[in-house]
Amino acid sequence: MRLNCVLIAGGKYHDIDFARLELLKLLAEDENVRVRVFEDYSNIEAITSADFLVTYTCDVMPSLQEQEALREYVKRGGRWLALHGTNSILRFLDDGRIDTPRWAPLFMDTLGSMFLAHPPIGSFTVTPTGVKHPVVEGIEPFDVVDEMYLSEFYAPVEVLLDTEFEGSGGRFVHNQWDKQRHPVLYLRQLEKGTVMYLTLGHCRGHHDLRPLMDYYPNVDRCAWEQPVYYQLLRRGIAWAKEKAE
Repeated sequence: MRLNCVLIAGGKYHDIDFARLELLKLLAEDENVRVRVFEDYSNIEAITSADFLVTYTCDVMPSLQEQEALREYVKRGGRWLALHGTNSILRFLDDGRIDTPRWAPLFMDTLGSMFLAHPPIGSFTVTPTGVKHPVVEGIEPFDVVDEMYLSEFYAPVEVLLDTEFEGSGGRFVHNQWDKQRHPVLYLRQLEKGTVMYLTLGHCRGHHDLRPLMDYYPNVDRCAWEQPVYYQLLRRGIAWAKEKAE
């Protein structure tokens, strides 16, 4: 049976070309999946007619009409695999700090969370919470070098993987964080549908910080360098397809 997927891969400060290609390769492992690819949420008709939705974005904010359409898509039974910076809105301030304004509350409520900060890229341990779910079955605690997402939550979520953090959120306005657990992989149920959000997966190439920096000296692949990340992505895609099949 043919399954129609919409992949939205776009935005700033990330190697979107790399992430898009890797996700398309994973989606192509099932010959029944047909994919339409967009950079933003403007093609409402394509999104709302898809069997499932996958997003990898940074600072891509839907219009109010698009936010309402996404919410209705999930409410009536859609499955949405949201990755990394999907829940981010970023604005660089004159004093060098980075603000994360609450400009799209309906969008963030649908996702279940909004990105507020991350410490500098570094190593941290991701731990299963004990919730039983096929996506995390057999997954042991693992160390990863990535952006650790520190988020504000808009709705109850079921956390499958998390990590612990206390300290500074770098250049972000929301800078100081007390010791607590932070979701890395969670489910957000919304009426008949569900969002699965995986915060890992930062990637950046030499030319992806413009106009902030003309040439970024490193190539960051972070969790993309680890087999466990691809295992989680494959399982997330399988989960997203499940209801459509």
